[in-house]
Amino acid sequence: MSSLQKKTDVILIGAGVMSATLGSILKELAPDWNIKVFEKLGGAGEESSNEWNNAGTGHAALCELNYTSEKPDGSIDISKAVKVNEQFQLSRQYWSYLVKSKLIKNPQDFIMPIPHISFVQGKQNVSFLKRRMEALSNNPLFHGMEYTDNAEKLKEWIPLIMEGRTSSEPIAATKIDSGTDVNFGALTRMLFEYLKTQKVEVHYKHSVKNIKRTSDGSWNVKVQNLNTGKSENHTAKFVFIGGGGGSLSLLQKTGIPESKNIGGFPVSGLFLACNNPEVVEQHHAKVYGKAKVGAPPMSVPHLDTRYIDNKKSLLFGPFAGFSPKFLKTGSNLDLLASVKPNNVLTMLAAGAKEMALTKYLIQQVMLSEEKRMEELREFVPAAKSEDWKIILAGQRVQVIKDTEAGGKGTLQFGTEVVSASDGSIAALLGASPGASTAVHVMLEVLEKCFPQHMFKWQAKIKEMVPSYGVSLVENPELFQELHHSTAKTLGLYTAKKEVAYH
Repeated sequence: MSSLQKKTDVILIGAGVMSATLGSILKELAPDWNIKVFEKLGGAGEESSNEWNNAGTGHAALCELNYTSEKPDGSIDISKAVKVNEQFQLSRQYWSYLVKSKLIKNPQDFIMPIPHISFVQGKQNVSFLKRRMEALSNNPLFHGMEYTDNAEKLKEWIPLIMEGRTSSEPIAATKIDSGTDVNFGALTRMLFEYLKTQKVEVHYKHSVKNIKRTSDGSWNVKVQNLNTGKSENHTAKFVFIGGGGGSLSLLQKTGIPESKNIGGFPVSGLFLACNNPEVVEQHHAKVYGKAKVGAPPMSVPHLDTRYIDNKKSLLFGPFAGFSPKFLKTGSNLDLLASVKPNNVLTMLAAGAKEMALTKYLIQQVMLSEEKRMEELREFVPAAKSEDWKIILAGQRVQVIKDTEAGGKGTLQFGTEVVSASDGSIAALLGASPGASTAVHVMLEVLEKCFPQHMFKWQAKIKEMVPSYGVSLVENPELFQELHHSTAKTLGLYTAKKEVAYH
């Protein structure tokens, strides 16, 4: 390969949903730009974006109680829920644009309509849910949400969860039918198939070993071909690091000031999966509970209907595990290798601060199979051990950084972009809500890294994502119009009742 061929405009590291989203947006905005993708694994969407490695929830804060916090006066703060919902609407609009433009086909292969339900137990939690419902009910983004504490109504909504329930403890639920189950693995693969038709060079089994600045301000990316063992050097004016848990170590290699004082804490996830058709058919919803007192937001228990490979199944979890790996396919030395002179104090401060999290993770790791079944039975009293098996889900790296609000070594639960001051390189770090907000996050990357192009690109961005730059909460008519049109394009209205898969 000649040095001329090795020069390109954009390099995307990692073939997950984030790189797929950024690559496809850039191809619409700047079709003449040359883009190369390097992925360590053998195909697209095989790590964090894979359908078995995430919950598949279209995170819109419809049922996730950790996005609505209780203030000291007892009122409910819905600002984070509104923000997450608005971000998911951008994804819906972009996916709808892709389908309408025939850039991807068969939306039912990656998105399905599914009710989103919040379910709580205990007097205090019932009171919280009722106040949450009241706080959200006047907001157009949450239109259609219902509340009940009536046992008969609950049997209609969540028969599997109500079967065999003998406790006299108060219970309640909210339900909204406009929720979605999203197969981010399938979506990622579709987008990469499209990118290949646009002459994007996608190199699988290519591992990025180093990233260095060149004298002209561009970036030299050293890549090893895992099939041949040979190393190659590629240069680009812009590099995006979208390698999931692997992003932190690559960001550190860049040496940019913004990469300093950032650490990562790996958490692995486990789910109980049920493939007994008789049990699976009794449940049709994503049901989120409330995290136990002292447990981190990532531990919110949920019972999910999933559509994977045209088959319906149930997942319950997550149960947290601990592994020093930053990726499922990573190394046991990942955590140790991420500790650098510039972040060691940040990491130590986090260790001292997060004793409760450490204790929680140790307890989770020590859980026996029967203890996990006991946790499931708090949700599904009649659950039988033989119907459920444990599966290993994805590896997530929670960002640790120094913040004004939290001080040194603050653990961040969220998704964030770290970019160089000149916008020539950006990395995505963090976890949930992750893939659901991919379009919002990638538009943020464009704003940070290509400010000089944004005026020229604005009209096309608005065509792809009509509510870009507009608050949907403040424009309820626009929200209704877009929510209806995207639902129609994505096939979310065709299944008012359950779509059966056999």
